[in-house]
Amino acid sequence: QNMTVICVLIWTLLCCCFTGKVQRIQLLSSMNILSSAVGGSVSISCRTSQDVYNNNFLAWYQQKDGETPKLLIYYASTRSGVSSHFSGSGSGTDFTLTLSGIEPEHAGVYYCQQCNSLPFTQ
Repeated sequence: QNMTVICVLIWTLLCCCFTGKVQRIQLLSSMNILSSAVGGSVSISCRTSQDVYNNNFLAWYQQKDGETPKLLIYYASTRSGVSSHFSGSGSGTDFTLTLSGIEPEHAGVYYCQQCNSLPFTQ
């Protein structure tokens, strides 16, 4: 049986949001390399230094080589037109992106992005 190893790199982005003054929430997750056999699953964690706005203003992105990041999940758990292979969960300061039924095309760099208040800026 052929096993394909999928490497998943996690980077985090910091989003500063303005409500009269700059307020920063740090993303505490570090870069990790995760792998899985085809058909397997992986979970990627993202922690913030304080509650995100509305406890759910966190998004997940996937970036493949030479491409711009693609939005996968917003509001912590709402899929952005992507397959059910991707699911998001969590609230407050702890969030998870789960990839299930992994396929080779799921290989890439995954980012979490948070914002404390509107408007969103990067």
